[in-house]
Amino acid sequence: MLVLGIESSCDETGVALYDTEHGLIADQLHSQMALHAEYGGVVPELASRDHIRRVTPLTRACLTEAGKTLQDIDAIAYTEGPGLGGALLVGASFANALAMGLGIPVIPVHHLEGHLLSPLLADPRPEFPFLALLVSGGHTQIMAVRGVGDYEILGETVDDAAGEAFDKTAKLLGLPYPGGPLLSQLAEAGNPARFTLPRPMLHSDNLDMSFSGLKTAVLMLKKQVEAEQQGIDEQTRNDICRAFQEAIVDVLVSKCVKALKQSGMQRIVVAGGVGANKQLRAALNAAAAKHRFGVFYPPLKLCTDNGAMIAFAGAMRLAHAQPAGGFTVKPRWDLSSLPKA
Repeated sequence: MLVLGIESSCDETGVALYDTEHGLIADQLHSQMALHAEYGGVVPELASRDHIRRVTPLTRACLTEAGKTLQDIDAIAYTEGPGLGGALLVGASFANALAMGLGIPVIPVHHLEGHLLSPLLADPRPEFPFLALLVSGGHTQIMAVRGVGDYEILGETVDDAAGEAFDKTAKLLGLPYPGGPLLSQLAEAGNPARFTLPRPMLHSDNLDMSFSGLKTAVLMLKKQVEAEQQGIDEQTRNDICRAFQEAIVDVLVSKCVKALKQSGMQRIVVAGGVGANKQLRAALNAAAAKHRFGVFYPPLKLCTDNGAMIAFAGAMRLAHAQPAGGFTVKPRWDLSSLPKA
């Protein structure tokens, strides 16, 4: 089966082709980072219009890269949600129209399921069951993944997602959009011993997390340093970035280790944009060596939103005879807002 995957949930247009026999054979991605930079954040209307401009050329580029034609495609998977309404509509309209014209199945895919399954595109790949740390700009969750379509939320952030906290803290420190990746880069040059920030909910009796208070802690530290030094020099800013990142990483790793112990599982996968963070990967690798569990990551280019994970999730649903749009979890909150098939 050859599955075309289309991702358009926010500010990346991703198109990919996944062959169930040969694996990922084409992957095209366009980032809107430069488009939104002058506004300091994603502008939904501009994002939607750019998806319209990009999706057809990217699809053609994918077919050319793979040496395939439209008639070779057996099914089309697209991101159904969550995401920006207009942006999602572009991908959904394109996928459904193309599938109708070709007379082939169309598979709505939940965005989070794409991320959850993306580490299976890596080599080596984990075997079911495993825990998943889904950590991005919009989501931070620890989930038990027992198979395709069988997911259970064990813990999550009660306020800001980790990636959201990175971006907002970067803005507090005067870093340009998108600030999260730049904050991580500056943290590498920071002194880890100079500042210490709180680790919210580090010792709570559950697997939930909280990162909103860290922004306040950074703001207070910034004001204190500015008062003492009459401003913030480059090294001090780097040191604050390091303290912030270490606090986030400590909480994430601690909760992952606790989840593994409670669940009895031996493997954890990391997915989502923050999964590319070097310090997080290093800390998880160290914890894995200490506590003797396996840790798996998707390829770096598949950490952000992409069409490959959507094509793969669609192919997995076909292979496991799962209904389209059948992403469900055993929740601890009301899932009525999730998209229906």
